[in-house]
Amino acid sequence: MVWRWKAFIWFARVSLVGLKGNLGNVVFSLVIPAHNEAKQLPAAVAAAVGALDGINFEIIIAEDGSSDGSLAVAEALAKKDARVRVSHSDEKLGRGRALCRAFHMARGEIVGYMDADLSTEPKYLKALVAAAREADYVTGGRYLPASSTARGAKRYAFSKGFNWLVRLLLGSKLGDHQCGFKAIRRSEALELCALARENHWFWDTETLVLSQRRGKKVIEIPVEWRESTRESKVNLLKDALSMGSAIARMRLRRY
Repeated sequence: MVWRWKAFIWFARVSLVGLKGNLGNVVFSLVIPAHNEAKQLPAAVAAAVGALDGINFEIIIAEDGSSDGSLAVAEALAKKDARVRVSHSDEKLGRGRALCRAFHMARGEIVGYMDADLSTEPKYLKALVAAAREADYVTGGRYLPASSTARGAKRYAFSKGFNWLVRLLLGSKLGDHQCGFKAIRRSEALELCALARENHWFWDTETLVLSQRRGKKVIEIPVEWRESTRESKVNLLKDALSMGSAIARMRLRRY
């Protein structure tokens, strides 16, 4: 498996020759969802800018009804770098709607997103973009053999159980649906935004399942992922009930 991953990295580097495009043409629009992420945004933007060197990109901070000054931080970052833009909502839209609003204003032929806490190592952004040139939807796969994942036992068990249920009940072929590190062809992303019914965390899973049902090419790539050391926004019992309900809704829903 090691040689396959090395071959993929080589392919990604070679593919970047075609990712630079013409001067001023945006190839990749990276969205950073931000609800109360004021402390994380500067480091997240700096890391993304460094990781995407060599690609014509833009970064859209999808500020979603924050109360901690995230909007002011985002606007300050945009003033410092013309490649940084801000999508703002006065009220919280939820992850899915906030992402879709940003995708609609994106200028890249490929759109994607990563979480502001940098749980997924940003150095994989170029590999993510290169893979998206060959597929319709690409997601980080934390449980692939070539991936490196560190997280607590309870959250690991919850995640594995959730992904198993998605495969069993919704027919997905993927091993990981909730990694906050994805890239999508913009045309596919906009169609998924029109189809998806979920607005919060399950949006990731819903769109991955929908894209597979539509016969699109959906793949996972290996990543390095580390559970954030900051206080988690995850409540395992509450989220388990919420995610279970979301799986049931999608199984019964007609799109």
